[in-house]
Amino acid sequence: MNDLRIRAASPADLDAVLAFWKVAAEGTSISDDRDGVERLVARDPEALILAQAGGALAGTVIAGFDGWRCHLYRLAVHPDHRRRGVGTALLAAAEERFVGLGGRRADAMVLDRNERAHHAWRAAGYGREPQWGRWVKPLTP
Repeated sequence: MNDLRIRAASPADLDAVLAFWKVAAEGTSISDDRDGVERLVARDPEALILAQAGGALAGTVIAGFDGWRCHLYRLAVHPDHRRRGVGTALLAAAEERFVGLGGRRADAMVLDRNERAHHAWRAAGYGREPQWGRWVKPLTP
């Protein structure tokens, strides 16, 4: 996608992100509300990464770093933009962020029932740890 723009979310984006997750994400979480996402952006303004195509929200990922481990949440791509490199671009931006922060390994929470996502995570170089139910990838600078 030539017009794809990757950027950190701002507080002005939060309502659009919450509406987007209802369309593009598999299920919801207890923290998928305005207060929860506001806390995330206030605590770590670069963690919520957006992909925009033609000015519209095409994808999201949360790239959280706690100083020790890198965590990925809410990788979601709008159904109209899937299979066009949006998820790949979001993961590349998240991994670049992690490496810049000194992260050495990323892990992702992925629903077991979301088999379509399993293929995408494998293609991105992540492997599933069945004992923990997460997908992991070593990061190299």
